[in-house]
Amino acid sequence: MGALSTVQEASGKTPAVSPEAGVPLHRQLFLVLHDEIDRGVLGPGDALPTEAALGEQFGVSRITVRRALADLADLGYIERRQGVGSFVREHGPSDPSPAGRSYLDTLRQTQFETEVEVLELGVRQPPRLVAETLDTTGELLHIVRVRRQRRTGEPLIVTEAWLPVHLSDTLTASALQRTALYELLSEAGVVVDRMRHEITAEIAGPRNAGLLDTAIGAALLRVNRLVWVAGMPHHFLSILLSPSRSRVLLSQSGSEAGSVDGLAFAHDVRGDRR
Repeated sequence: MGALSTVQEASGKTPAVSPEAGVPLHRQLFLVLHDEIDRGVLGPGDALPTEAALGEQFGVSRITVRRALADLADLGYIERRQGVGSFVREHGPSDPSPAGRSYLDTLRQTQFETEVEVLELGVRQPPRLVAETLDTTGELLHIVRVRRQRRTGEPLIVTEAWLPVHLSDTLTASALQRTALYELLSEAGVVVDRMRHEITAEIAGPRNAGLLDTAIGAALLRVNRLVWVAGMPHHFLSILLSPSRSRVLLSQSGSEAGSVDGLAFAHDVRGDRR
């Protein structure tokens, strides 16, 4: 079994893959192998165990193993050779936003790799927190979408947006299924001054667990984005994702890292812990 079995023998156990974990089995196996490669346990050129061996070792079907290996190959972590096996490839740090690519370029790539389902679209009164954040008392355009991996259909993120009502004719369901939201806004002449992001963690309730195909009570990440246009709060976007499938990456230039501009930590800690 090579390096993978050597490490597992040293640790005395095989990493757990369980249908009760709230994460698809092929994704759990993907994460195990991904971690072994990232930590250097499996190095460039090393052969992975056979599909049959992985299935037996982790107690999963050949189809599950193949899906996990296909995902690793898609990310460039392994090379699959017909009739020979799967081998670890040379690869650098995974970064979907390399230098020279604009934010819209990244969105276009995401749009190509995924598909969007518009769950809710209409004009309604926002909740109090959103109304206060956008400093409004009127109705707003409300959009809820789920973005899925195009090849497997797995849900990746759920987004909820609150925007000015006058954008209703631009942000139609068909347009949102074809084009990224911020590309549509750019085409409509919306020029963003700045954004503020807040990243928090929460527990999946029944609705969000169903939308993200995860277990009720599973950990989720939420990214709240407040956008300013012409010096005023313009719209609010909340992004919900599962850390078992997605990550949040923050990139800064050397000068930005030195000053830590735009990065802050807010601590909601009470003095009385009794």
